[in-house]
Amino acid sequence: MVESIARVRHIRVTPQKARRVVALIKGKQAEEALAILKFAQQSASEPIYKLVASAMANAQVKADRDGEFLDGQDLYVKNAYVDEGTTLKRFQPRAQGRAFQIKKRTSHITVVLATPEVAEAAPVAETKKASK
Repeated sequence: MVESIARVRHIRVTPQKARRVVALIKGKQAEEALAILKFAQQSASEPIYKLVASAMANAQVKADRDGEFLDGQDLYVKNAYVDEGTTLKRFQPRAQGRAFQIKKRTSHITVVLATPEVAEAAPVAETKKASK
């Protein structure tokens, strides 16, 4: 089983908006996730598209290093999540010398791709039940 991780940190997309896009691709096949992200209209879909493509390339490099065969069709999005990054604080001048704070939020996005596991644990469980 090949598992690859790709992360992007301090991306200038609010976590709330990025989580909506990440929810679209969780559990999907990697190629299908790229197609969904390519045509999604949200602005967060472009960096997430690049992140999934990077994770696919990481999986290929990892498989080549280990001497395994990897077909790109086998990869699926095992996990994808968005954490809150640092917040840039800016000020907007207002009337009568006041100032309002503007919070420019950032995100840390992580995508984990994996190949499906071969169901080897299931026959072991069946033999235990049969012996009882």
